[in-house]
Amino acid sequence: MRPTLVIMVKEPRPGRVKTRLGRDIGLTNSAWWFRHQTQALLRRIVDPRWDTVLAVAPDREGLNSRVWPAHLPRVAQGRGDLGQRMSRILRGLSNGPICIVGADIPDITGPRIAEAFTALGNHEAVFGPAPDGGYWLIGMKRARPPRADILTNVRWSSKHALADSERSLGDLSIAHVTTLRDVDTVDDL
Repeated sequence: MRPTLVIMVKEPRPGRVKTRLGRDIGLTNSAWWFRHQTQALLRRIVDPRWDTVLAVAPDREGLNSRVWPAHLPRVAQGRGDLGQRMSRILRGLSNGPICIVGADIPDITGPRIAEAFTALGNHEAVFGPAPDGGYWLIGMKRARPPRADILTNVRWSSKHALADSERSLGDLSIAHVTTLRDVDTVDDL
C-alpha cells in the first residue's frame, strides 16, 4: 500500500490560527506567518513517494478554499478535539501507512517524513517528538485498524501530550524520529 501524508491546516484567518503567536505579534501577522509557512512546507514535503492530503478546518470553508493548492486532495477534519480528529483520520483515510503532521513546524522536510515512513517498517506507530512534551508527527502502519479510543484522555498543549498519546495506543510498538519544534509563541520564531 502507498503511504499517505496528511497535513492538518486551518484557514489562515486572523483569530482562527496561531492565536498564542497572535498575542505576541498580532493576529493578522500570525495568520500571515501561518499561510506562508504552510506554503513553504508544501513545497518541501509534497513528494512522489507518498500521497499528500490536506485535512482542513473549518470543514466547509477549508474544502472550498482557494488558499491551498487545488491539486492536493482535501478531507474535512470534522468535529472534536485534536485527538478525535486525528483518530478519525488514522482510522479512516488510508489502508496503508499514514503519517499526520501539523503545518506550523518549519523544520519538516521530505527526508524527515521518509524517516517516519521507514520507521513504520518495523513498528506499528511512530511519533516525532517536540521539546515541549508534544509531538509534530504521528503515524501508523495500519497493519490492523486502530481502536476507536486511541488519542483519548490526552492532555493537549501540555508537557504530557506525547506520553498520554503513546499510552492511548496500548501495546502497539512505537518508534520515535527526530525531535522538532513547532511555533506557538514569538520566542519559538
